Order: sequence, then C-alpha cells, then structure tokens
Amino acid sequence: MTAIMIAAVLFTTTEGSSRVESKVEPSEKHEGTVLFDKVAEGQEFLAWGTTFNELDLDAISLLKEGEREKILFDLFDPEGDLRFTRGRLTMNANDYSRTWYSCSEKEGDFELKEFNIEHDKTNQLKLVKMAMKYNPSLKFFVSPWSPPAWMKINKDYPVLSSKFNNQPKEKDALLFDGEPDAVDPDEMKFEGGRTGRPFPRRLATRDYFIQEPQYLQAYADMFVKFIRLYKEEGVEIDRVMYQNEAYSYTPYPGCPWTASGTVRFNRDYLGPTLKRELPGVKLYIGTFNTNRGSYIDQILSAEGMEFDGIGFQWEGRETIPYFRKKFPKAHLVCSESECGNGSMDWKAGEHTSWLIFENLGNGCDEWYNWNFILCDRGESPWGWRQNALIRVDSKAKTYSYRPEYWAVWHFSRFIQPGAIRLAYSSWNRETEAIAYRNSDGSKAVVITNWAKEARKVSFALDGQIWNLELKPRSFNTLAL
Repeated sequence: MTAIMIAAVLFTTTEGSSRVESKVEPSEKHEGTVLFDKVAEGQEFLAWGTTFNELDLDAISLLKEGEREKILFDLFDPEGDLRFTRGRLTMNANDYSRTWYSCSEKEGDFELKEFNIEHDKTNQLKLVKMAMKYNPSLKFFVSPWSPPAWMKINKDYPVLSSKFNNQPKEKDALLFDGEPDAVDPDEMKFEGGRTGRPFPRRLATRDYFIQEPQYLQAYADMFVKFIRLYKEEGVEIDRVMYQNEAYSYTPYPGCPWTASGTVRFNRDYLGPTLKRELPGVKLYIGTFNTNRGSYIDQILSAEGMEFDGIGFQWEGRETIPYFRKKFPKAHLVCSESECGNGSMDWKAGEHTSWLIFENLGNGCDEWYNWNFILCDRGESPWGWRQNALIRVDSKAKTYSYRPEYWAVWHFSRFIQPGAIRLAYSSWNRETEAIAYRNSDGSKAVVITNWAKEARKVSFALDGQIWNLELKPRSFNTLAL
C-alpha cells in the first residue's frame, strides 16, 4: 500500500531572521546525511515551564500596558508562541530577587506563627497572576534558594562572603570544616573551566541547615504553609524540591547540604509531612547541579527514600542518562536553563537549543526556562549578568525577543504536553534532531545545524522520507 503523500511546513530561524516558513514535500529516497530512518516510541513529554523572579517583574513593568500584555500572551497563552504550562517559584529570596527576604524572619518561630507571604503578594505572586490571566491552569513547583537565616549554621543567607553581601570572610571556613583556602574562587564562573571536571571541585563537608529535629520539622512545615497560602491566592503548587543547587557555594542566597542531610530532611521530615498534610503534592529530589553521579545515587538509593521525580540543572544533566535507566518510572526534570553571561546573543541561543536537545534526548520529560525577561545585561544585585528570552532597554523602555526565545519556540510551540518522543539523533555534534508525535496526531521534528555552511539532511518518519537543506547556523522545525 502506497503511503499518502503529504506536505509539511519548515520553520527556520537564523541570526538575521527570526522565523521563515517554507513548504516541504516528501521524497522517494534519502539525499544527504541520514539522521534517522527508524522510529520507536519513547519518553512522554509533559510540560514546558519558566521561572518567576522579581527582576522579571521589574523589567516587564517598565513597558507600556499593551506591550506587557503581548509578551504575556506570547509566553503563556495556549495560542501564543511559547505556551508555557508550568512555573517555578522560590520560597524566600533567590539570586534574581531585589534583595534578601524570607517568609519567616523571627528567630525561633518553630510554630511559624509569623510566617507569611506578604512580600510575595506585590512581587513574585503579582507576576504569577499576570501570567495566569493568559493561562489560568498554570501549575507550579517550589524550591528555596536559602532557608531563613536563623535556620542556618552561618546565620546568614549566602554561603560565601563577597563585596555583594555582609557575611564576614571568616565564616567561609564553615564550608570545609575550618579550611577557608579550600574555597575555589572560580567555582561559580559561568564560562570556561566547568567542562570535563567534577563540579563542584570539592564537596562541602557540612550541612548549612541546622540538623536538629525542631529545625528540620519546622522547615518541612514551612513548605506546607507556603503552599496553602498560595492556594488561598488561587495558585496551585503541586510539587516540591527541597533546595536549589545544593552544590553551588554562592555569595547570593544558597544552602549547601551533605548527602546524609539531604536524605534525613527529605526522607524523614519533608516527605512524611507532605504525605500527611498535602497528599496531592509530590516530592521531587533536586535540584542537582553536580555531575558526581555516584554521590547523587547515594542520596536517591538511600534506604527508605521515596520520590516521584528528580530535578537536574547545569552539570547535573551529565548524569541524566544513568538515572533515566536506573529510575525508569521517575519524572526527570530540567529544572533550570543555563543563564549565560548577559550577552543575550546568537551564541547564547545556540547553547540553549543544544541543552534542550541534550535534556530531552536523554530522558527529561519537563523543561524549565530561567528568567524570561530582564533589563539590559540582566545584572542581579549580587553582581551576576544573565540572559533572558526577552530583553528590555531600561532607558528607552523598549523590548526585543532574543535568540534564546526563538530557540525555545522551535520546541515549545510544536511539541505539546503529552507528546511521545519518536527519535533522537546527534550527528557529529554539528546537527541535532529530535522527533515527537503529539496526542492530536501532529508531528514535529526539531533540527539544528551548528555548522557555518549549509547542510543537507534526511530522515524517515511514518513511511515518508524527508530531505531538507538546512541554512548555516540555524534552528529548524518541520511541522507535519
């Protein structure tokens, strides 16, 4: 029986053109590099998401009302560009808050009588409600960057001292049991030096969170109270991750945990508390930003450890193939895209596209962007410059969609929640391709050409052969 010949639409983005459409007809034989000629049903993809930060609110607030509404439509509306269906929240300040704050500032308030989200109501929560105007069904997970300072051994929000905080330098010695010189000053650099070596260079030897039962239980109770207060505001948080990047030793809000401390809190306190108080909220372990796979395995495989999913970001993605095989029923989440250095240029777009391929191809079923809109070079109060999907010029009060926006668009616009992965190909690290079938029967094949010259590629899908000529350094999606 001869297959029905159907046309498809190829969407192409290059540095000089954000979106070009062209019709493509199937062919009778392969011409060019064959990326794949067989498909097999694989991982189901569940959601595209982004993070809600105070500096994003500051950036979008500089724009006119109509401009703000267009951006929110493009990001969150089911008929918009990126169609995000999930969000990530912080409990207490993160590194893209304006300054440090927490929901529990009274030391020793183990009963949480003064715990509140009043700060959030005019900041993070305000931005969430702006997005929910376009997608009222948005759901969220929460992960703190730092517990309240009174719950930590250094009694402060950062991990290490710097000119951007007030922690005394002598407290840096807490990280490695009295060895301040063991701290690597280049550990947190975003470019160079982080590839091909263990990260972090040396693991912290102490839990910064106080490991006493009353502190551990009060902290578990904080998650419950936070989720309930957000629920009262109409916001559903259905997942929890106990800590953002326990392996980043930072001048901004952070909290190192050891393997034993991680197991103790999640297994003995947070997990049981969620089951008892909020049985519909799932416990995910993360976010893991270390490539020390055996160390992560020590945590996840600890006796009595129960979880529904695992969150990976940064170097943690290097361990995803192993944990996809070891925990085939667990949800694996890319909990944060890499933030770059504030350039918001084409190179940053290529890097984000490559990372999405790596995460989805190796088994992640959810992917979360970091900042979706920032001003200028995206500088934080702690001296970081980071990228965003959309840049606001704070002086001219204008905005532009950056290459990372289009990198994400090629995936999230066409790969719907519930889509099944059919094929993944990484050819010589110059061409990547991934194919999905959506629940409505439509299909999407996302392909990039990292090379400086055009490249002919070919693949077979559902009995049809497709030959494409990819423009140099381009993002492409074939929609069928």
